[in-house]
Amino acid sequence: MNELILIKYGEIALKGLNKNAFEDVLLKNIRWRLRELGQFKLRRAQSTVYLEPAEPEAFDFDEALDRLTKIFGIASLSRALVVEKSMDAVLAEICGYLDAQLRAARTFKVETRRSDKRFPLKSPEISAQAGGAILSHYPHLKVDVHNPDLVVNVEIRDFGAYIHAGSIPGAGGMPVSSSGRAMILISGGLDSPVAAYMMAKRGLALDAIHFVSPPYTSDRALQKVETLCEKLVPYTGSIRFHCVPFTEIQEAIKEHCPEELFTVIMRRMMMKVAEKVARKREINALVTGESLAQVASQTLDALYCTDNSTDLVVLRPLIGMDKTEIIRIAYQIDTYETSILPYEDCCTVFTPRHPRTRPKLYFVEQAEQGFDFAPLIEEAVQNTVCKTITL
Repeated sequence: MNELILIKYGEIALKGLNKNAFEDVLLKNIRWRLRELGQFKLRRAQSTVYLEPAEPEAFDFDEALDRLTKIFGIASLSRALVVEKSMDAVLAEICGYLDAQLRAARTFKVETRRSDKRFPLKSPEISAQAGGAILSHYPHLKVDVHNPDLVVNVEIRDFGAYIHAGSIPGAGGMPVSSSGRAMILISGGLDSPVAAYMMAKRGLALDAIHFVSPPYTSDRALQKVETLCEKLVPYTGSIRFHCVPFTEIQEAIKEHCPEELFTVIMRRMMMKVAEKVARKREINALVTGESLAQVASQTLDALYCTDNSTDLVVLRPLIGMDKTEIIRIAYQIDTYETSILPYEDCCTVFTPRHPRTRPKLYFVEQAEQGFDFAPLIEEAVQNTVCKTITL
């Protein structure tokens, strides 16, 4: 039995003269993600990648499909049987290949896609003949073209005829690294892992930067964030994880700055450190999990003050989302249960009792000038520890 996987993509097909470059990145990501499953060949045509195992009988199709659903750039997947491009071959194999699904269904329909226009029969004729063959083998079945239990697919393509029982939705988006690289400021909360996922979906490879404040934050809090990164790598690819010691900066903020400005000044210091680490990695964008008006530090005025602390592009994929939408995605990518573990991160250290919700940049900068933070920022950058988190 000659089985393979049809991998179809959406947005990449719209890239015109640049399409080949995006396809190359997608194929590289597929090879890396399936590297442990055995030998296979990839070829592409008609906005489809054909994944052909060297030994189909020994290939773990279920595991491959599960991994492929997490690769951005893929719109849908189908496990299919490839046969000779003739109607006789299709009719000879269609019932045997889909026997289990046909026995379990009560209604069905056949959908045909005839990409190879040289094939002598048109799509309705192919569907009619295939449907007739199925009805003759399975008298319990009825045709329902509107709401069938099972959709049988026949695709006539350049390399052969393909039979399958529908498609699995892919992750969509653009292949990771096709849009460059950014650095995500990741905490232990719900929002930043979802933000990382959203930006990876738009083709960004990611570094992650996390701030620790011992003894105010624990090793368990750090492990929580590393676990979140581990849950992200099936979608994002490998993540370079930067851990920044932040205690001295936070203590200086507490000692020298007005309490109501603690949070916005802390965010500005994080951005300054993150910018310096990012520039060492030739990264030109930062990503945060901020959502407009969700908390006091995420008002329009506070975000303006935060942005003013860096020259890098700041991307906020969650800016217009509410908490319900964010939680839904966190469940989807399996970060929710880890995010709600009760280990404090440095964002909750020295939280002001009455934070300023509409801070003005002039007063924030004036408050910072009461202490020279530059040496502490440079020291934090120098003492940042980097590791790679991968599958």
